[in-house]
Amino acid sequence: MEPAVTYEIFDDGRIARVSLNRPKARNAQNRRLLVELDEALRKAEADDTVRVIVLAANGPSFSAGHDMGSEEAVAEVVPGPDQHPTFRIDGGTRGSVVENRALQEWHYYFENTKRWRELRKITIAQVHGNVISAGLMLMWSCDLIVAADDTVFSDVVAARLGMPGVEYVAHPWEFGPRKAKELLLTGDSIDAEEGYRLGMVSKIFPLDDLPDKTLDFAKRIASRPTFAALLVKDTINGAVDAMGFQESLKHSYYIHQLGHAHWSALHDDKVPVAKPGPDIDDWRTAGPPKASDKYTP
Repeated sequence: MEPAVTYEIFDDGRIARVSLNRPKARNAQNRRLLVELDEALRKAEADDTVRVIVLAANGPSFSAGHDMGSEEAVAEVVPGPDQHPTFRIDGGTRGSVVENRALQEWHYYFENTKRWRELRKITIAQVHGNVISAGLMLMWSCDLIVAADDTVFSDVVAARLGMPGVEYVAHPWEFGPRKAKELLLTGDSIDAEEGYRLGMVSKIFPLDDLPDKTLDFAKRIASRPTFAALLVKDTINGAVDAMGFQESLKHSYYIHQLGHAHWSALHDDKVPVAKPGPDIDDWRTAGPPKASDKYTP
C-alpha cells in the first residue's frame, strides 16, 4: 500500500515538504492519512536542521475534505483486521454515539489541527485545485499559504450535510464574519485571487510553477534566524489568541458536535449528518460549488 503521506527534504535539509498522497481520492482525509500526516509533521518538527515545513499534495487537488465513504475509509471504521487502531482508543469504544464521535473528532480533527498550528517551525501550505471543507483546516493550520492560480476554496458542509462548518472553524478569522456566513450558508466558493484580496493567501503562482516557486519562497523564509522566526510566529498567533481565537475554536467545536447530535437523534439509523432532501443537496451528485459572485444571488 502506498503511503498516504510522502516526505522530502530540500535546501540541504532546511526545508521539509510533506505531501498528501491519496491522489485518486483527491486527498480526501481518512484516518490513515491524518495519522501519517501527524507523524510526518512531528518528524520535521523534531529535525533541528529543518527550518520550514511545506505542506503540499500530490494529484489534481490539495484536499477534497473528509473521506465520506471510500472503500478504505469504511474498512478503517468497521471492526476487523482492516480497522485502524485509533478507532479502538480516544473514545472510539464508547457506547454513546454522541460521546464516541465528540471524543474521536476532538483528537483526530480538532486537537491535531491546533497542534499543527503550533508546530515549532514555520509552515507553508502549498495548495492547488480544490480545497474543500476539511481541506481548509489543514491549510489554515499553516503560517503562510501559497496557492496555484487554479485554486478554489469552499466549505460545503452546511449546504450538503446540514452542519455548521467543519470541526476547526477558523472561517470568521480567515474570511471575515459576513463572508464566512455567506460561504457557509450557500456553499459557494472563492478563487485564489479573492483569497489573496482577503489576506488569506500570501502568493499566487501558475500551477506548473507552483512547486518550484513555493520552494523559492520557503528558502527566503528559511534564511531567517530560526528563533527570530519562531518569535514572529508566536507574536502573531498570540495576538490572534488574545482576540479570542482559541475560545472561538473550542466553542465552535461543540456547536459542531451539537449539529451531529441533532441529526443522530433525528435519524433512526443514527446517521450524524443531514440526508439528501428538499433542503439539502446530495453531496455525491451536487457537482462543484458555485462561485461566489457579488452580482449574482
